[in-house]
Amino acid sequence: MPPLLAQLLLQRGLGDKEGIRNFLRPKLDQLHDPFLMKDMDLAVERIERAMAQGENILVYGDYDVDGTTAVALLSSFLRETHPQVATYIPDRYREGYGLSYQGIDFALDNDMGLIIALDCGIKALEPIAYAKKKGVDVIVCDHHRPGGQLPAAVAILDPKREDCGYPYKELCGCGVGFKLIQALGGRRGMQPLELVPYLDLVATAIGADVVPLTGENRVLAHYGLKVINTRPRLGLKALVALGTKKKLSLRDVVFQLAPKINAAGRIDHGDQAVALLNAEDPLTAQRLAREIGAYNDNRRELDKKITGEALAQIRENGEEDRFTSVVYKEDWHKGVIGIVATRLTETFYRPTLVFTKSGNRLAASARSVKGFDIYRALEDCSEYLEQFGGHTHAAGLTLLEERYADFKAAFETVVRQRLGASPVQREISIDARIELDRIDGTLVHYLKQFAPFGPGNPLPVFVAQGLRDNGFARGVGAQGEHLKASLSQAGGRSFGAIGFGLGHKLALLQGKDPVDAVFSLEENEWNGMVEIQLNLSDLR
Repeated sequence: MPPLLAQLLLQRGLGDKEGIRNFLRPKLDQLHDPFLMKDMDLAVERIERAMAQGENILVYGDYDVDGTTAVALLSSFLRETHPQVATYIPDRYREGYGLSYQGIDFALDNDMGLIIALDCGIKALEPIAYAKKKGVDVIVCDHHRPGGQLPAAVAILDPKREDCGYPYKELCGCGVGFKLIQALGGRRGMQPLELVPYLDLVATAIGADVVPLTGENRVLAHYGLKVINTRPRLGLKALVALGTKKKLSLRDVVFQLAPKINAAGRIDHGDQAVALLNAEDPLTAQRLAREIGAYNDNRRELDKKITGEALAQIRENGEEDRFTSVVYKEDWHKGVIGIVATRLTETFYRPTLVFTKSGNRLAASARSVKGFDIYRALEDCSEYLEQFGGHTHAAGLTLLEERYADFKAAFETVVRQRLGASPVQREISIDARIELDRIDGTLVHYLKQFAPFGPGNPLPVFVAQGLRDNGFARGVGAQGEHLKASLSQAGGRSFGAIGFGLGHKLALLQGKDPVDAVFSLEENEWNGMVEIQLNLSDLR
């Protein structure tokens, strides 16, 4: 192996043969025993009893990608042997996030004795107490941090429970759902290989929920991507057909598939995403995919409009130099405020909350930046909040409108105290210095084995110095916002380069002085030819 690649492996904490082999060659035998998870035995026993007694089961999940994929995964698995399974996704606007009283009443009205809640439930103390009082058992499958008290469910599967000794803590909600079907399948004598067809859903959720690409997540995503690119379920196949790329990386899943699945719950209702993911004939899948694609187009327009209004609000209030971005307008579409929060974070690079009116309260989506735990900051402001939940990088919350101004001031104060003298600075972490002449097919071949990339396993980033353009530099895109060039070093081999959002640096490449470039490596296929291309992060 080239020394450069050994360096990259060491930087990822991989310094022994077994660790490197497991990293470069993910195998299903690296998955942990699902019964190591606290309450897994209780969950399996209750589900097996429900199936043996012919009970109706309700599979309940959140309306985002993680929740809808988890519901599709577990319901399709259970229906293989137990047809009495219904699904329920709460309405984002009428019911809000999590296990709702309406959902429990739906179970009661339809004689369902068991609810399995996926990607939610860990903080649903009152709804689960209500279900228990009404004679409905609840199994919680969640991955969010628990509060100070656990709900009165018959089983709570959450690797983040303090009393849970499960070896891997970073599963997404759909990942916890997969561990449940692994346990159920194992009791029937099924091997993990027989469950691989379900991993297209798990890989989609892993990418969309921005969980670390380490440990079990890496194995699940590795096999899930293989399914997506070879034999995906009909719904995902129909979604892939709407895009331009036919062979997808995890990044492509995040940007091509996940927004469409999310759009159902944002614009209309998340149960359409479940219907698509569980579609059993191609025509139904294609029809639902087209409908959801139209929702996504609508979502894009709303996103663009509301982001513009939010940016204007920050500037009109003279808040460009604050440590936080907190904005509110009562008619902003609740389904896109999370996306708008991400856009504002990209613009100002600071913890961000976007509020809108939701019933008689305000609801917000929160997004953070590298190295800042926004969940902890919200805990410090909890006296102002009605409820909140989430994790280090993203959260959701509600509060009374009259508390908004006080909360906004308190949140700014808490973030300033946690960060100290200056806001978080945007940075690019560089893995290694490289000479362009060292870049070849062998290097790219090995780098491909580092995939899938994501949090905890980022795409390797290189810096090369003293580069010049070969007279091809130009702005591309509708307004020249992107940069295209051909770069070489000291008269050596030339490489095509693309810099998204770097059109404003065109003059650097057209000047007399050489430049330094930070980039990742990718293969660019055009007219049947495959060439190594530099994907530029920055120039100076």
